[in-house]
Amino acid sequence: MWEFYFERLVQSLPSFLKGIWVTVQVSGLSLVFGTLLGLAAGILRTRHFKPLRAVIAAYVDLVRGTPYLVQIFIFFFILPEWGVQLEAFAAAVLSLTLYAGAYICEIVAGGIESVPAGQWEAAKSSGFNWLQQMRLIILPQALRTILPPLVGQYVLLIKDSSIVSVIGLTDVTRVGWLTVQRIPEGLMVFGLVGALYFCVCYPLIRLSGWFERRLTIQELKL
Repeated sequence: MWEFYFERLVQSLPSFLKGIWVTVQVSGLSLVFGTLLGLAAGILRTRHFKPLRAVIAAYVDLVRGTPYLVQIFIFFFILPEWGVQLEAFAAAVLSLTLYAGAYICEIVAGGIESVPAGQWEAAKSSGFNWLQQMRLIILPQALRTILPPLVGQYVLLIKDSSIVSVIGLTDVTRVGWLTVQRIPEGLMVFGLVGALYFCVCYPLIRLSGWFERRLTIQELKL
């Protein structure tokens, strides 16, 4: 019986590959847009303009304080009641982008705030405006602190993308649920799903570890 299930699973492999490709597309687009959003929000959050800081803080707290499942339901099921129709793919990318942006915002803001105050003073005394200070002095130093947790957040986002299967998007997790109805060997089916996620996430895990080691070596040299 196990051999029969294995043969059926092998026959379903093309569907799993299509599913992981959908997962990569959704995650990749969300990572790109979420990084841009989080970078902009994180930089602006460090500005001494209280109304803007309050708006960004409210966005971050709202996203981080509610389950992602609820957020994607709002985009896919609630927005159409207000006249905003989104396909499953668009709803998944948009919700994941906002979700990622909130966490990346905190990472970026924390990295910028970790730069010693003397660096800001030195940049100001050099006659740089705020944009020049940020681009030439502050961000290059903050990147050493930002990159390791940022890559780690990417891994978490890819794993969280499995939730998009609840709105009918045929990612690799949904392919697993559909397959297990035909092959009642859950461990085998979702073992394959887990292996595919691991193949996508492992390079990022290694990259995060590399950044952390590089940062540690640089700190020891200092």
